[in-house]
Amino acid sequence: MFDSRPDRSAEVVLVGRSNVGKSTLMRELTGHTFDTGQRPGVTQQPNHYDWTAEDFVISDLPGFGFMSSVPDEVREEIKDNIVEYLEVNAEQILAAVLVVDGKAVIDIIDRHSGPDEIPHDVEMFHFLRELGIPVVVAVNKMDKVDDRDERLDALCDRLGLAPPWRQWQDTIAPISAKRGNIDALTEAVRDHLHEQKRDDLLGFF
Repeated sequence: MFDSRPDRSAEVVLVGRSNVGKSTLMRELTGHTFDTGQRPGVTQQPNHYDWTAEDFVISDLPGFGFMSSVPDEVREEIKDNIVEYLEVNAEQILAAVLVVDGKAVIDIIDRHSGPDEIPHDVEMFHFLRELGIPVVVAVNKMDKVDDRDERLDALCDRLGLAPPWRQWQDTIAPISAKRGNIDALTEAVRDHLHEQKRDDLLGFF
């Protein structure tokens, strides 16, 4: 189990597969640079960014799914630790940001869909909702996508949300973290904070 969490009563978490741009997004949100690896799976503990004067933390959880040069049992242990972290801290987590690669996510989901397999991204989306945590899917790297609306509609379909995607703007947020284009995400997170009467935290987004 991850044991590095600061003692904070309010949290926003970033979750997602390895190599989808979570750390880049974290830098855009906080203005703080974290050590990142060039290979998937380098980060195996959460990165927390907490404001000492505020009872609030943003946490970037390790990536799940394929990780280069990481043994299967270590990969499974990381995924188990992520699940446990979310379960234990669910009441403090005001919103979860599920980061996906806009260019690859449909292919990845379809490749891992079958009678005996649920794709990690779909599984995590529904798991977070079952915990009662509001989820925003940050569809990253959208600057590399040509068929934007079609792809976002297809993602809604895979997640069990009826297209068109534009009716889910509190849940589906197309972004390009590397280019600093994350307004759709910050607006969605702000909506969820407002709904939970945490307007005191809106200044962080």
